Amino acid sequence: MLAATASTSTASDFKQCLGNLGQLAESRGVSADTQVILSGLEYQAKVIELDRNQPEFVQTFPAYFSKRVNDWRINKGREKYAEHRELLAELTARYGVPGHYLVAFWGLETNYGGYKGNMPTLDSLATLACDQRRQAFFTEELLLALLLVDRENLDPATMQGSWAGAMGHTQFMPSTYTQYAVDGDGDGVIDLWNSEADALTSAANFLARLGWQSGSRWGREIVLPDTFDYSLAGYNNRRTLTEWQSTGITMTDGSVLPESELLATLRVPAGHAGPAFLTYANFRTIMRWNNSEFYAIAVGHLADRIVNGPGLSVELPNLPPLSRVDIMQLQRALTQLGFDVGGVDGIMGPGTRAGIRAYQVHHNLIADGFPSVELRQHVLAQLNTE
Repeated sequence: MLAATASTSTASDFKQCLGNLGQLAESRGVSADTQVILSGLEYQAKVIELDRNQPEFVQTFPAYFSKRVNDWRINKGREKYAEHRELLAELTARYGVPGHYLVAFWGLETNYGGYKGNMPTLDSLATLACDQRRQAFFTEELLLALLLVDRENLDPATMQGSWAGAMGHTQFMPSTYTQYAVDGDGDGVIDLWNSEADALTSAANFLARLGWQSGSRWGREIVLPDTFDYSLAGYNNRRTLTEWQSTGITMTDGSVLPESELLATLRVPAGHAGPAFLTYANFRTIMRWNNSEFYAIAVGHLADRIVNGPGLSVELPNLPPLSRVDIMQLQRALTQLGFDVGGVDGIMGPGTRAGIRAYQVHHNLIADGFPSVELRQHVLAQLNTE
């Protein structure tokens, strides 16, 4: 297999890379007419800038959630749910995924098609395929996109999406489009840009193939007792609903949790001062679409609100934004104190939360795994005393 050039620091590098990609396209069976498209693609400097740009601050759960599950998105979601009620009922019967979840994904991805991205898809993919950082991944995505042009008779000039190549109402990458997209309106073409039926049907098929469990919800907000042991939070502490019930957890209306062998995980994304959630297997399926706990909670809660479920029972705390520098400092300090955070990368992942929780347990603090200002000060003071 021919490799694209390692970098694209000049126009000539990019042209040479496109030549190599053309040979790859030919070997993969891309038509001659579609191969010609490659020679006209343009290097997108903005794509590389966005690929390299990590935000200085890490968004907190309250900031993330409040921007995504707002009155506009809830009301628009209800409109779309009513508009597509018949199709959504058919999709639920066929794929087992309730329609309000499909609408919620749609709302989170593109504001129900209101913003599908404005970057030229093939140019963006070619730029990333000719860049060293994730060359193999994006080379494959570009080749699949070209094959889609042939398969679905797509117009390259109108193929626009995210800077990383995600496309259409549901922001599918070419590999997802190729494997899971479905002709939902029966016109013989799968067009995720212009057919809402294609997009919703494809989303249902994708979620079903990812492992969506029919008849089960994503999770639910719950209320923790005042004396709750927060060290029980986190994915490694899955318990049955019956076991969670025995800890004193209740529903938001004060009623007891149902007795069930259904496994659930406790999540407190804003720390002990914010809302708490029990999440089920379908929560992990949502995260296979987008590997973000915040995203999965937003999708699940938006889906509930679309079918007139209640809002959060706990007010979101006003948390200061976390800088990546602060997180790296915390990770480094915890590592030096002997608490494993899975590496110093400035990302608040499950490893960092587990390390924080272990530190909190060790020092008899509320073990919510949350990097509050007070927690960071405690860790740094502890480091300075050793």
